Amino acid sequence: MSTKSKKNSSKDQFSSFGFIMAAIGSSVGIGNMWKFPYLAGANGGGAFLFTFIICLILVGIPILLAELALGRAGRGDAMSSFQTLAVRHRKFWGFFGLLSVIAAFLIITFYMVVTGWTFQYAIGSFTGNLYRQTDNAAYFAQFAGGPLPLVYTVITVLITGAVLIKGVSKGIELFNKILIPILAILLVVLMIDAMSLSGGMKGVEFFLKPDFSLFTIESTLIALGQAFFSLSLGMGAMITYGSYVDKSQSLGKATLAVSLGNIVYALIAGLIIFPITFAFGLEPAAGPGLIFVALPTAFADMPFGHVIGGTFFVLLAGAALTSCVSVLEVIVAFVIKHLNWTRRKSVIVLSIITAVVAIPVSLSVGGPIADWKLFGKGVFDLFDFTASNILLPVVGLAVTIFIGYISKKGAEEAKLNPSLHRIWISLLRYVVPVFVILIFLYSTGLI
Repeated sequence: MSTKSKKNSSKDQFSSFGFIMAAIGSSVGIGNMWKFPYLAGANGGGAFLFTFIICLILVGIPILLAELALGRAGRGDAMSSFQTLAVRHRKFWGFFGLLSVIAAFLIITFYMVVTGWTFQYAIGSFTGNLYRQTDNAAYFAQFAGGPLPLVYTVITVLITGAVLIKGVSKGIELFNKILIPILAILLVVLMIDAMSLSGGMKGVEFFLKPDFSLFTIESTLIALGQAFFSLSLGMGAMITYGSYVDKSQSLGKATLAVSLGNIVYALIAGLIIFPITFAFGLEPAAGPGLIFVALPTAFADMPFGHVIGGTFFVLLAGAALTSCVSVLEVIVAFVIKHLNWTRRKSVIVLSIITAVVAIPVSLSVGGPIADWKLFGKGVFDLFDFTASNILLPVVGLAVTIFIGYISKKGAEEAKLNPSLHRIWISLLRYVVPVFVILIFLYSTGLI
């Protein structure tokens, strides 16, 4: 390995606080701010929130700790960490690390497109252009299918690349240490404003008061999947970040901090969206269109709505960018390790490739290639389905089995006290695999 590669892959590490901020940044993305609220709205509000937290404890936290332990013990990218710790069948286990890198690539291409959408909506809200029309659904369709998202995607790629090219401590860590606290402050400000709206407390009650009459077995499976996906599991991000963690860092405490941060961000997001939803008579179960179609209607009628709406979409953009950084870093670390490239070369080349591949991804959302289908799905939906519904659960299951049964060194890296260690390993061996298989079967439509 070249001197530059070795420096970037092994010596450049997170500080304790910086790691927690970076890990929270990775897990807190559009999934928390966008997907979680509309899933909760469609599945009983507080009942979904309660079930989500239980699933996070039983499934999300054990796998998150396993990925961090795997990364720190392996001290490499997602693929080489598996290979380093595997006593036998190194190529077999390394294959699952490679799958996580492939998943990260698929995810980053469409995630950067969505991040670009949030930029447009933030600018459109602050300038008032977003509210100079009445059909928000038509506005979104026209915008998403046009050329402008390509410009915002390139901007997203440039910002992400600029962070990563600075390395771990001066790039990823510094970026998250600045952005995550700012996002937290903005979230709280918007939450207080939303809850003070007339009728807003009805939204708070809907979100926090469990109504299990609206909850079904399918809702449980959805909450289970959200608990898994919301922590950035299965895509190699936490394995890669784990490889940058100092040996003195308590992985157990860090896991709890990241999981708590994940819950808090999702909780506050709900306390922003549902008060607004109820105050303006919107449908809480509006689905994916809740953010880009329904909420702009409320912002248009709200006092200082252009500022509030703009701030909300800036929050979305910031949360999305922290996730973009962690996902692209998975691929950067892989290339540095296996091609012996410098970090600078890796980031530049991968940024160009990502931007090029994102073009058909963006144009498949109502654009000129929207009718191009493979397995009945457009490019955007195909990348999303393949990564989120197939690759992430498969890799998550592999991590669970690997740390639970195969790698004693990886399991010991968690450095838990004996009682907690036994509980954690028991969950990994007997509970988590069953739930991850259920996630896979449900997300792929097999059940």
